[in-house]
Amino acid sequence: MTAATKPKFVYVTYISSTPENVFNALTDPEMTKQYWVRHRNASDWKPGSEWRHEDYDDPSLVDIVGTVVERTPPKTLVITWAFPADKGNAAKTSRVRFDVEPWRSVVRLTVTHDELEPGGPMLKGVSSGWPLILSSLKTLLESGRPLAGTSTRMTEPPK
Repeated sequence: MTAATKPKFVYVTYISSTPENVFNALTDPEMTKQYWVRHRNASDWKPGSEWRHEDYDDPSLVDIVGTVVERTPPKTLVITWAFPADKGNAAKTSRVRFDVEPWRSVVRLTVTHDELEPGGPMLKGVSSGWPLILSSLKTLLESGRPLAGTSTRMTEPPK
């Protein structure tokens, strides 16, 4: 199966903020801790570097791992995405692209999660997880508080 035929998830949201603040919220561990609830995205965010979606209190507990593919602040961030057990397995590694762009007086954030394994648990999880997490990000940037009740695991369907 080619990347063009693998499932893709696209989510677009509009945030009353600046591109710099949105981009910072995607990469700053203190910010990600707030809208991911007890988790943070940790990396030096240089292309080729590893990134980890880890428990904030116990960084040895890691839900997702990947590599930074591209980082062009405040416009673009591209990362690979896999369960730790699937690290290095191209068939089970997907890609996430964050495009941050000014739109009128707000910011349009487009998240494209592609190269997903058909029928796999990652596809199911991100289909419900991204809308919730990005809504929490939007709420945090616009109100100073994340969305109440945000799930901490994108790979589990809502209960």
